[in-house]
Amino acid sequence: MVRLGVNIDHVATLREARHGINPEPCLAAFLCKAAGADSIVVHLREDRRHIKEKDVRLLRETIKIRLNLEMSLAQEIVEIACKIRPNQATLVPERRQELTTEGGLGVIANYDKIKQVLKRLEKQNIDVSLFIDPEKSQIDAAAKLGVKMIELHTGRYADSKNSRQRRRYFKQLECAAAYAVKKGLHVFAGHGLDYSNASRVSRIKGIEELNIGYSIVCRAVLVGLERAVKEMKLVIG
Repeated sequence: MVRLGVNIDHVATLREARHGINPEPCLAAFLCKAAGADSIVVHLREDRRHIKEKDVRLLRETIKIRLNLEMSLAQEIVEIACKIRPNQATLVPERRQELTTEGGLGVIANYDKIKQVLKRLEKQNIDVSLFIDPEKSQIDAAAKLGVKMIELHTGRYADSKNSRQRRRYFKQLECAAAYAVKKGLHVFAGHGLDYSNASRVSRIKGIEELNIGYSIVCRAVLVGLERAVKEMKLVIG
């Protein structure tokens, strides 16, 4: 069965709307775990627009399932990751003005920088994944770096405007997953996935895990977080 990583960034977004203390991301993580989540995902952005360093530290100290920290290559963030030591770090691109991550990490363009960060994280026994576009050249570069896992960016498929685009980008994901598996990589996927499109992606051969956040938090506003997570587990199961 495909695993589900629940991204709780937007629980913190609600908190920051009033600069208060609720809702508490750590409590949300416990509810996700109770509902069957296989891991908790948070993105510590450089501008701290939602998740804060204290959130990551508290999550690492209290939750008993895998903690996946999405992070940029910025030195400050790398130092925090090395100090807190999440179970996994997923390296992602980051631009200050973007609403959400707009594409995969340019592994080829940032090869030397990624290599340095990879060494630092692995020295702290942190598993490292690269969030990349479903392209052979990026997969080749990731494999050359020696990472054991990648996460395919599913945004193009999720944002498809018509059936033709949807078929095209789904095929791209299928081919990328198959190619990565042949390269010996563990393959995850995420971005823009929701209750209407995640099922199909979960059936792609080779994909082991989906990381989903925004749609689950949106659903939770209406039905509660535990039910929202359980419903997504059913969708991808």
